[in-house]
Amino acid sequence: MRENIVRHLGMGKAHPAAAREGTDEIGLAVMATTFAIVAVFVPIAFMKGIIGQFFFQFGLTVAVAVLVSLFVSFTLDPMLSSVWHDPPGSRFSRVPWLGRFMDRVERVIEWVHAVYGRVLEWAIEEDRRRIYVPAVGVWRALRTGSLRALKPRWATISHRGIVLWTAIAIFFGSFALLPFIGKELQPQVDESFISLRLNTPVGTSLEFTDSKVHEVEAVLKQFPEVILAMTTVGNAWDGRNYARINLKLTDRTQRARSQKDIERAIRQALRPIPGIELALGYDRPIWVNLLGPDPGTLKRLISEFAEKVAKVPGIADMETSEKALNPALSIRLNNDAAADLGISVQQVGATVRPLLAGETVSYWLGPDAQNYEVNVQLPKEGRRLASDLGNLYLSTNKRGPDGQVRMVPLRQVAEIVETTSPQIIKRQDLQRRVALYANAEGRPSGNVGDDVRKIVDATVLPPGYRFVISGQQEDTQESISALIASLGLAIIFIYLVLASQFASFTQPLAIMASLPFTLIGVLLALILTGTTLNILSMIGFVMLMGLVTKNAILLVDFANRARRGGAALHDALLSAGQVRLRPILMTTAAMIFGMLPLALGLGESGETQAPMGRAIIGGVLTSTLLTLVVVPVIYTYLDHLMGWRRARRARHAATATHVAAPGHAGPVTPTAAPAPGDD
Repeated sequence: MRENIVRHLGMGKAHPAAAREGTDEIGLAVMATTFAIVAVFVPIAFMKGIIGQFFFQFGLTVAVAVLVSLFVSFTLDPMLSSVWHDPPGSRFSRVPWLGRFMDRVERVIEWVHAVYGRVLEWAIEEDRRRIYVPAVGVWRALRTGSLRALKPRWATISHRGIVLWTAIAIFFGSFALLPFIGKELQPQVDESFISLRLNTPVGTSLEFTDSKVHEVEAVLKQFPEVILAMTTVGNAWDGRNYARINLKLTDRTQRARSQKDIERAIRQALRPIPGIELALGYDRPIWVNLLGPDPGTLKRLISEFAEKVAKVPGIADMETSEKALNPALSIRLNNDAAADLGISVQQVGATVRPLLAGETVSYWLGPDAQNYEVNVQLPKEGRRLASDLGNLYLSTNKRGPDGQVRMVPLRQVAEIVETTSPQIIKRQDLQRRVALYANAEGRPSGNVGDDVRKIVDATVLPPGYRFVISGQQEDTQESISALIASLGLAIIFIYLVLASQFASFTQPLAIMASLPFTLIGVLLALILTGTTLNILSMIGFVMLMGLVTKNAILLVDFANRARRGGAALHDALLSAGQVRLRPILMTTAAMIFGMLPLALGLGESGETQAPMGRAIIGGVLTSTLLTLVVVPVIYTYLDHLMGWRRARRARHAATATHVAAPGHAGPVTPTAAPAPGDD
């Protein structure tokens, strides 16, 4: 808005008149660009799944901010422009170096104007060029079976056609870049934090697990980047053979190695320690469930599947949930003997459990005014061996000669057998479930997951058994589905907004032609910066749908105004390109410099938002370059199409008039051609 007011001031108009007329001239374009941006960010705010939780506040904040900026651009900006005048004389008299710099910038912009004017004039002119089309000869040779058809075939194509087909070829050619871009759910962030999970063989004692943890800690002390370690050995859920070590690293700016490099070094350093299984992180990105009815078959199938997955490049820390069985003692009650003494299964369980596991029977108020639990449990000497369990006494319904309740040892009414049992039984969809977990090392987790999915698809399972992909792969699919739905809604909303603003069904197509060309810049930016395709970069692509339409709206709106003023199509497009080039370059530069800190990943965990900034910068650059040339070309094609439709309707109307009045031979008065944009 401000740039257009300054342009009117340069025409010699008074400040109030320049503010009023400059605002009126691009009011439609400003409203259209604002509503187009809102049309993109509102669907982003209401996406489902993880990605919706990420960007709910973000989408609403941007939508409200651009609406407020629309209000400011129609009120505060014109008012200040009408009363706030530049001081007389040079604006840079006090800072000469800034004046010299701005003069150089102005000369560069003038040079860009001249070059762009020549390029645009060449692109929209009707001259035709002869080009060799080998596909025509190949097609005819295949159809006729004659090699003589392979002789050179020439065709003519206009400059507009060259521009359009070149842009289309570049767009579809950009898809060839996809295999060179890694995929993952979220960008890997250097959080200066590493979590290690250790497992010793099933059935080992807490003391053995603790001794292995001390060996691991001794190795970790050799890493200068580790400044703090917190260790937990054993818990009620994972058992005595489990331990977790959380490491705090020095700040990223104070160490030479990244977190990923340190994790790789830790794996190598801990590999020689026998008797432990190591896994880094909490949630491993590769997670495949196997469902079925029979535990034995599940164990065999998941082992065979794990052997195949282990060969995938980039797989690390792989393990399955099917562990060795825990040692256990089974109390098999002699029903006849127990019934004769009035002993039930419930009574045996209620007696054995508190004696072995312990039970809180009371609380004690200590001298420090704190309550402490009073637990009752057999001493270690009484619960060390399986034979000790048989010495536990149970009360019966019999009484001795002295009238006291008779007590009998457990071995008198039950057999104690050493056996094994699974630590935990997991079910999903009413079926037994086992799972495979793995990390990705050296490759993006999405690419590793794709290779694992290929193995899943190629594996033939017996009837009643099936794989279920979970974890980050499942979240990625949900996020992609939500993004596609959001992208579709954004495109529909943008079209509706533009169609209502321009009162045309076809001109929004010329404006929206700039949208596909953002993909080229996004993919190039990701490749050049080594960034993966993840949630943040995909969100950046969706955001571009609203941002890049601004440039096309400015071009088309000014061309329409010029044509309503009587300018020819060719002259209107040239004038629109020259007049709107400066604000287009200004908005593009502002967007790039605004996203630059984001793209550089500055600050703590700045890598999280960096993919979005890089995608936006790349998309804005390519879409701007192509929009300045391709949109005017498409505008001419659509204008010719609408002219053909109007001429066709006029011919039909003339034919209908002639049939209705065959005796009328007078001249037919032609009707005025509709204004540009009237469909």
